[in-house]
Amino acid sequence: MEPFTTLTAVAAPLDVPNVDTDQIAPARFLRRPRREGYADVLFHDLRYAAPGVERPEFVLNRPPYRDARILVADRNFGGGSSREQAVWALVDGGIRCVIAISFGDIFWENSVKGGLLLVRLDEPEVAALRRQLHARPGARITVDLERQSITAPDGRALAFEIEPARKRRLLLGLDEIGLTLRHEDAIAAFERGYRTRRPWLFRHGAPGAG
Repeated sequence: MEPFTTLTAVAAPLDVPNVDTDQIAPARFLRRPRREGYADVLFHDLRYAAPGVERPEFVLNRPPYRDARILVADRNFGGGSSREQAVWALVDGGIRCVIAISFGDIFWENSVKGGLLLVRLDEPEVAALRRQLHARPGARITVDLERQSITAPDGRALAFEIEPARKRRLLLGLDEIGLTLRHEDAIAAFERGYRTRRPWLFRHGAPGAG
């Protein structure tokens, strides 16, 4: 998983509230293996009128925002059913950060596993960011995770809160497996001690013996 430290990138305004996980990654694509990628799934039914036919009015289909890596949404982004594929679609589609007033609870928990930074700001701050992005299509925003700061297109700095454990995982680029492997020595020591204390469990022919 790619670490998240500082990102300066084009940001796209997504004015619609209550964008749910089925809009982010429609259910009919969910059986696709992770290794095949989900970039083309992202907002599929919002982006395409028919296979290969883009809806020109959708923000990510507009030339100034095609390379956006930051989304500034509204409220309750990522609500609805639980699906980690929604996070995969955003990350594979180039989005590393979503700024919104609020997020779906399960989507919030899934995001850190995929290296996606979610930032909650107050409604006036989010609305002001979107207004600036509409006024200056293709404008960039800087997100500094270490400092917990966002620099708006007009240069204003906005502070945000994030749980320390969540921040650490994103900074280090640790998914759940990576987080576990950081304790590999302690796990190995426990296994050695367990074998020493209960050797009969590991004798040949014992139930569960390897």
